[in-house]
Amino acid sequence: MVVVFVIVLAALVLFATEPVPIDITALGIMVALMVLEPWTRVSPSEGVSGFASTATITVLAMFVLSYGVQRTGAVQILGRKIAGFTRDDETRQLGATIGVVGSISGFINNTAAVAILMPMVTDLAHEGKTSPSKLLLPLSYASMFGGTLTLIGTSTNILASDLAARLGQQNPAEFGELHAFSMFEFTALGVLVSVVGVVYLMTVGRWLTPARIPPREDLTAEFGLEEYLTEVVVREDSPLVGRTVRDAVADTDLDVDLVQLIRDGRSFAEPLAAKEIRAEDVFALRTDRDTLVDLIDAEGLDLLPEVEVTEAELAGGEATDRSLVEVVVAPRSSLVGESLASANFRDRYDATVLALRRGPEYVRKRMDHAELQVGDTLLVQATADSISRLNVNRDFIVAQEIERPDYRQSKIPLAVGIVAGVVAVAALDVLPIMVSALAGALVMVVTGVLKPPEVYDAVEWDVIFLLAGVIPLGIAMEQTGAADLIADLVVLSADLLPPIAVLGLFYVVTAILTNVVSNNASVVLMIPVAAEAAAQLDANAFAFVLAVTFAASTAFMTPVGYQTNLFVYGPGGYKFTDYFRVGAPLQLAFAVVTTLGIAYFWGV
Repeated sequence: MVVVFVIVLAALVLFATEPVPIDITALGIMVALMVLEPWTRVSPSEGVSGFASTATITVLAMFVLSYGVQRTGAVQILGRKIAGFTRDDETRQLGATIGVVGSISGFINNTAAVAILMPMVTDLAHEGKTSPSKLLLPLSYASMFGGTLTLIGTSTNILASDLAARLGQQNPAEFGELHAFSMFEFTALGVLVSVVGVVYLMTVGRWLTPARIPPREDLTAEFGLEEYLTEVVVREDSPLVGRTVRDAVADTDLDVDLVQLIRDGRSFAEPLAAKEIRAEDVFALRTDRDTLVDLIDAEGLDLLPEVEVTEAELAGGEATDRSLVEVVVAPRSSLVGESLASANFRDRYDATVLALRRGPEYVRKRMDHAELQVGDTLLVQATADSISRLNVNRDFIVAQEIERPDYRQSKIPLAVGIVAGVVAVAALDVLPIMVSALAGALVMVVTGVLKPPEVYDAVEWDVIFLLAGVIPLGIAMEQTGAADLIADLVVLSADLLPPIAVLGLFYVVTAILTNVVSNNASVVLMIPVAAEAAAQLDANAFAFVLAVTFAASTAFMTPVGYQTNLFVYGPGGYKFTDYFRVGAPLQLAFAVVTTLGIAYFWGV
């Protein structure tokens, strides 16, 4: 038990601090458990059993199904219809955002739902003169409680179902009431929780949610670039004349970016590197005032007086060419931990980063060597083609709606029908959810909704490896008696508290844990303890497992508690404390409602 507790403690620290990605930490846990088999009692076959777990395979198949719906553009079409309904009414915008993402998240992966809908919500806010901050945090929160509506709403539900079934099979005398969840087994509770969540976000939550980002009139103004963007003209005697932009930039160590070239009334953006500089060329620059003075003196440039470089100016005066966009660094992005310089961003993507926003903080100079993090928002200037390439790159989420010509809209009925079929077959208990989900994923390919290589792109492999890595930790806790020991300590509180209060205590402990570490890790650690505590109290083990499941699916109090919270951190300009201010009351309300709801529907 001591060895297992040391591994658990190390895992919690690594999950919370993330010196390495959480999926690598999970693999490290798996290896440690197998290497220390004499103490952990986890054999090699048990150590890798997570890769063959029905939960892992089901989650993998659900990623494919979600991506199939995404590739048809069905959600984007729905978003445009919503925009026509909400117009500039903030109440309608908020209600539509919560209602759509909450409903969708019950049937496709909620992380994917937020990634798909975030550009639509951002545009919806700006077009309606609403701060996007007022809509993005509710978007994240609603996706979480929407995921509690069905078994397939989140990977957490699927993993919890698998763990409950395994406990019930291994020890039927003690956990006989535990079983795999059916598709709609806890939908009634999910609806109750969702109703409370919607009411909160439309009332108290709306008042508490800050308007960090003003409604956009101009992106350069939003990022405070007025003092960092200017235009200069190349003089006849400039040493830059006759040189390429690439050579001119390489020879200076000044903090400056050449954003745009204006020549003979025409505007040119990236790629500029190969262009030869001529006299009378006008360059739009991103730099600070001190650097500008040094640059003008050294390079034979003249400052154009009283020129304001705006978003329209950078677009070359063509309103249809969106050349300035916000781009969010996505989870699992290859750029995480890299800098713009080390990633060779400008040449790699034919785009120039003008500013970087991390939560409420802005970086407008010396950005090249700033280490990028998940949720960072980059203000990017590029051609329409470059922005289209960024939009299909899974390293990024473009925070404005960009039309993709490759959506397979003719496949929308097929994709929706396949997902509905998977749900129906599993709900009617014709086939287990794992089998029906795999069959649905296969049909997605056979019918042309997805191309075969896209199946591999669809899967969030870090989640798969995370599940496979942490599942053996639950086995170790059960087999060494570590779960029993923790349960014994919890049960001591039963002398002072009734069973329903102990049930609520499990919800609160799991919720706090989930806000710091991975939701899937929280489920693996807490479900064996909850089941054992219920057995010792002679209480309903299913009720205790359900409390842990719902708590692990709803992490509102920190931006790191859930991937969707990180998605909106940069685009919303939020502070870390905003999540606690808005999320803590909601977490507390859910603790009460979930506990009472479980007691009402299933008994304690």
